Amino acid sequence: MTSANPTKRPTDAASLDSDLDLPSELLTLPWIDPHNHAHTLSWTDREQYALAGCQAMVMIASGAHWTPYRPVEAEDVRYLWDDAINRRAAIERNHFYETKLGIGAPTRIRIEDPDALFDAMEAYVALDEVVAVGETGVTPAQHVSAWPVEEQRAAVQRQMEIADENGLPVILHTPNTGVGEGRSYRPELGVPGYEKNVSLGADPVIDAANPELEAVRIDVEAAAAAGLDEEQIVASHADGNNLEFLLEETDCYASFTLGHSWMTGVTVADVADAVETYGPERIMIDTDCANILRSDPLSLKRAILELYRLGIDVEHIRQVVYENPASVFGLGDS
Repeated sequence: MTSANPTKRPTDAASLDSDLDLPSELLTLPWIDPHNHAHTLSWTDREQYALAGCQAMVMIASGAHWTPYRPVEAEDVRYLWDDAINRRAAIERNHFYETKLGIGAPTRIRIEDPDALFDAMEAYVALDEVVAVGETGVTPAQHVSAWPVEEQRAAVQRQMEIADENGLPVILHTPNTGVGEGRSYRPELGVPGYEKNVSLGADPVIDAANPELEAVRIDVEAAAAAGLDEEQIVASHADGNNLEFLLEETDCYASFTLGHSWMTGVTVADVADAVETYGPERIMIDTDCANILRSDPLSLKRAILELYRLGIDVEHIRQVVYENPASVFGLGDS
C-alpha cells in the first residue's frame, strides 16, 4: 500500500477513493416539515429547524394533550386553534421559514358538542394561513373519556367534508403500532420522554385483529363518503402495518414520522425501503415534534443525508422532502 501523503507510515487514507462525486447540494437542499407542533416547542428548538434548512412547515394547531380538562369541550379545542394563530406570524418572523397551520379536531379523547366546533371550523379554514384540515382520524386507543368509533368516524367525515368544500388536504393521524412489547415502566411514572398520564387510558374502541389498520381503513371509507379525493390525504405516522394498504390500495400519501423514532419504531431505513419499493411519488417525511415528546427537530435534515447513504438518488430525496409536501400543501416554490 502506497500513499501520496507525507505520513511516516501508510494510513487508511491511502485506500480511500479520493475521486468520489459527493452531492454537496444535499447540505443546502430545502425541505418542508408537513406535520409538527412547533408552536409548542421552545424558541431554541424552532431555531434548529431554521439552521437545518427548513423552508416551510405545517404546524398542527390542536391536540388533546394540551387541553386542561377531561372530557374536552369544543371551546377547549378552539382555544388551541386561537393560540396557534396568535403565535404563527411571530414564529415566521423570528425564524424566516414559511409557517402555516393545520386546523382539526383530535380524536384520542371524546369532544363534547363537536358540531359547535365544526361550525366554527368553516371560518378558520378560510384563513390564508390554514393549508390543511387535521390532524384527525379514527383512533382505537382513547384517553380518559372514550369516543365511540362511529362518533369518531362521523367527526372525521365532517372534517373531510369541510376540507373538500374548501379545497384543502387532510392530515391523518394514523395509529402507529410502535416498537412492540417490552419490559414496562412503573405505571405511576409513565413512559420517559412522553408527558402523558398513560394510566388514564380507556379501553380501545375498535374490536379487530388489527385495530390500527382498521382505523385507517375507516378513515379512507369516510373520505369516500365525504367526496374527498384520496390524493388530498396525507397519512402521517406511516409504518409497516399500514404502508402496503396506503400505497397499494389507495391514492393517499404516506408520511413517515421520524422525530421520535424511539417511540414509533420507524427509521430512515424504512423510508428508503418504501422509496425503492413504491417510488418517491407519494412519500413524505415529517418530524411531529411536540413539547410532550422527546423529539428531534433535526431528524428530517438527518434523514436527507442518511437516505443518500442508503442508496436513494438525490432527485428522489428532493421529491420526498420538498416537492411532494410543496405540491400538496401549496408551500415553498410550488
